[in-house]
Amino acid sequence: MMMAMTRRQFLGSTAAFSLSAQRPAKPNIVLILADDLGYGDLGCYGQKQIATPNLDRLAAEGIRFTQAYAGSTVCAPSRCVLMTGLHTGHAYVRGNQYPDLPLRPQDLTLTEILKKGGYHTALYGKWSLGGLSTTGYPTRRGFDEWFGYFSQTQAHDYYPYLLLEGEREYLVRGNFGARKTVWVHDLFTERALEFIRRRRQPFFLHLCWTIPHANNEVGRDTGNGMEVPSDAPYSDRSWPQPEKNFAAMITRMDADVGKIMAALRETGQEENTIVIFTSDNGPHREGGHDPDFFDSNGPLRGIKRDLYEGGIRVPMIVRWPARIKPGQVSDQVWAFWDLLPTLAEAADLPVPSGLDGISMLPAWLGKPQRNHEYLYWEFHEGGFKQAVRMGDWKGVRLAPGKPLELYDLRTDVGETRNVAAQHPDVVARMEKILAGARTESAEFPVRAGRRTSAG
Repeated sequence: MMMAMTRRQFLGSTAAFSLSAQRPAKPNIVLILADDLGYGDLGCYGQKQIATPNLDRLAAEGIRFTQAYAGSTVCAPSRCVLMTGLHTGHAYVRGNQYPDLPLRPQDLTLTEILKKGGYHTALYGKWSLGGLSTTGYPTRRGFDEWFGYFSQTQAHDYYPYLLLEGEREYLVRGNFGARKTVWVHDLFTERALEFIRRRRQPFFLHLCWTIPHANNEVGRDTGNGMEVPSDAPYSDRSWPQPEKNFAAMITRMDADVGKIMAALRETGQEENTIVIFTSDNGPHREGGHDPDFFDSNGPLRGIKRDLYEGGIRVPMIVRWPARIKPGQVSDQVWAFWDLLPTLAEAADLPVPSGLDGISMLPAWLGKPQRNHEYLYWEFHEGGFKQAVRMGDWKGVRLAPGKPLELYDLRTDVGETRNVAAQHPDVVARMEKILAGARTESAEFPVRAGRRTSAG
C-alpha cells in the first residue's frame, strides 16, 4: 500500500524519493490530452467515417476503457482535476475564466510529485491553469520544459504568431501578419518527438493538443472555425467544409500519435512507457461543426457543457507493454481525479493524503480494484448544476431546488428515461451525496451562474 502524506510533508521529504538500485526502473509516462474530442470520435469507440488507425492500434495494444470520465465538461476545471486529484467539488478551478484562474501555491500537482521523484518533465500545447508571472505557470508547477500558448483563449488559434517557451516569448515567424504557414500543433509534436529522443529517463511528457477544438473567433466571422492546413484525406467528400476540416484534424492528430509511438520504439523506450490518451470533455458545437454529423457522442446524451454522459464520459486508452496485457476492453468506472494517485503508484512514489482520487493501478494490471462510492461533478456556467454517479445510477440536477433526474446507466446509457419517481430511496441517497460532496468556493459560488470564457 502506498504511503499517504500531506502537501507539507511531501514538499519537505527527500528520503522517500531516493532511487534504489533494487527497484525496477520507473516507467516513462506520456499523457496525451485532446480537446473537445467526443466519446464517439475514434474508430475504436465506434466512429465509422473518421480514420484513426494509430489510436485504434494503441487501444488494441492496451486497455480501452468504456466508462472513464473527464474532470469536468469544460477545459480548465477538467485539467485542474487531472493535475490535483480533486473533483470539482473540492478543486480550486471549477470553471473557465478569462484570464485563466491560476493554481495556488498550496495546490499540489501530479507534475510536482513526479519531478520530486526524479522525473524529467515537459508540457507542450495548452495549459489553462495559470499564465505568465502567476503561481499556476507551468514552470512553477513542476515542468522542466514548457512550450505552448499564453492562455486557453489564445489556444483557440491554430496559427498564432506568438507562443511561450519557458518564461520567454517565442515568435512564430511564419504566421506574421496575414500569413498562416505554421500550424503550431506541428511544432508541439516536433518538440514531443525531440524530447522522447533525448532518452532522459524517467520522463513525464504531457502533450496537450487543442484538437479538435474550434477557433471560435474565426468561426463567428467565417462559419468555419475548424482551422487545419488541409482537409485531406476528406477533400472529395460531399460534407460541409467545417466537417471535412474537423475530420482532417482528428486524422492528422492520429498520425502524430503514430509518430510518438514510432519514436518510443526507435529509442528502445516503448516497453516501459505508459501511454495514456484521453480528452478533456465531450464534443463541441462550435466553429460551424455539428456534433451530430459524425455522431461524436456515440450512444450518449449531451455534449460539452452538459453533465449528461456525452459531456463528461470520454475516450480513455492506456498502454504499458511491460505491465498491461494487450487487447483489453474494461468497463471499470473511474475519472480524471484518479490519474494522480494511479500514476504516483505506478512510479512507486508516495500518494498525498486528502485526494478524491484512488489508484486504478490494480484495474490496469488485472487485479482486484477498490471502487468509488460515487463520482461527483459540479458546473457553474449559466447556473449551478450537479451530477453524481453511484454504481450504475446517474443523477443530474440542472439548478438548485430543481428535482433530481435519475437514470439507470446499466439499461439506459443514453439517459432517455428519468426514473426518479420510481426510485425515491436512490434519490434520497443521492441528495445526501450532493449536499456533502463539495466545499464552498468564493470563486465559484452556488448562488448564481457565471459568465466565463470559452475553453
